Amino acid sequence: MTMERIRPKKALGQNFLTDRNVLARIVDTVGLAPDDHVLEVGPGQGALTRLLAAQAARVVAVELDRQLVPLLRREFATSGTVEIVEADILRTDLSDLLRTRWGGRWKVAANLPYNISTPVLFQFMEHRQLFSRLVLMLQREVGERLAAPPDCKEYGVLSVLCQLHFDISRVFLVKPGSFFPAPKVDSVVLRLIPLPEPRVAVGDEALFRLVVKAAFSQRRKTLWNCLKAAQFVAEEKQLRGVLAGCGIEPGRRGETLSLEEFARLANAMETAVKL
Repeated sequence: MTMERIRPKKALGQNFLTDRNVLARIVDTVGLAPDDHVLEVGPGQGALTRLLAAQAARVVAVELDRQLVPLLRREFATSGTVEIVEADILRTDLSDLLRTRWGGRWKVAANLPYNISTPVLFQFMEHRQLFSRLVLMLQREVGERLAAPPDCKEYGVLSVLCQLHFDISRVFLVKPGSFFPAPKVDSVVLRLIPLPEPRVAVGDEALFRLVVKAAFSQRRKTLWNCLKAAQFVAEEKQLRGVLAGCGIEPGRRGETLSLEEFARLANAMETAVKL
């Protein structure tokens, strides 16, 4: 069975990138040096893999599709730089996968299907110390959420948590005609650079995430109502004190808070919870 006869699988969210100009721009954005090691997620028919392999020291490509894996392995069998790993990226221990192969920091190139983009982003976030740069192609809607500033409809949990740990740049849009089959929406290529430290000081990051998620849990309701429903503290008086101490009006909504304000709120909540 040849690559040409492999039909994209709707169940896997497959849309094969075929536009050579877009492929070249992605590789340029990854910014490869001869000693770079690259993790590719979802190589598909290998169009991007071929370009990455021509410039990098090593490419580890994780592919879930059992039909594609043997074809990819056959094509790259003699390359010496490409390893095809048959696995579900969501069930893969990235530290185990990468650290056992090379101890340096990896670069990432990934065309993420919409149905798994958010959990994969959180997985990259958890293992950000493994990476020096991530170049991700996402559905435009998801990409805009990552880079969104406060007080707009795109701003949400994903925006706050990703911006805590990454510098995020929108590089370019990709139109549906660049794929086979053509999706119904635009895509966007983002560059994420992991920060050496969180952008703002957060004491208990697990609590920070809970506070952020609570603030966006009911977007039409006030911050006061969302936090009260989450029951971080037992008494309303205590919650009022937390908000007042942070200089945050209870009547605001979660989407109006900046990253710095979320950090102040979570740190104050941590102190209140311990009282």
